[in-house]
Amino acid sequence: MQHQEQHDQEAARLIAEAYTDDAPAVTRYRDTTPPTPTGAAPVPQPGARAPMSQRATDISVMTLSAGVASLPLGGGAALVLWQLSSVDPAVLALAAATPVGLAGALGIAARMIGRAVRDGAAALPPSEVHHHIGPTLVQNTAYDQRTTRGVIVRNGDTHRTR
Repeated sequence: MQHQEQHDQEAARLIAEAYTDDAPAVTRYRDTTPPTPTGAAPVPQPGARAPMSQRATDISVMTLSAGVASLPLGGGAALVLWQLSSVDPAVLALAAATPVGLAGALGIAARMIGRAVRDGAAALPPSEVHHHIGPTLVQNTAYDQRTTRGVIVRNGDTHRTR
């Protein structure tokens, strides 16, 4: 019971101290200890690029080069359009959209031609066959023509080894 009375007295003292005007009101504390280093981190150089992989660097340089290369084209187009300010806007829109559509169509055609050439080259037998005279040799020349392209694929696997 004495223990409970001590808690009650301490609670009453804290409540009374909280409602007095001379109690300090601390809302935050500053940690004055210096931060501990967690490992060897590279020191960032002012004006330097962040470290990247070689592929990311190549893509970044290519993107920046394409951006710089588009400036003369854009400036030339702006000068032509400034001179042709009386041209119908629909004709200008069609003339601006035609190269984009043509480039897309050429890209799709190039991809299809490349795929056809690759598939045709894969279907050809090997161009060089070496025959070596030596111990008894069993050579299996069966060609597996299965493909796994498409939404619903049926392998037709009849050459399983048991």
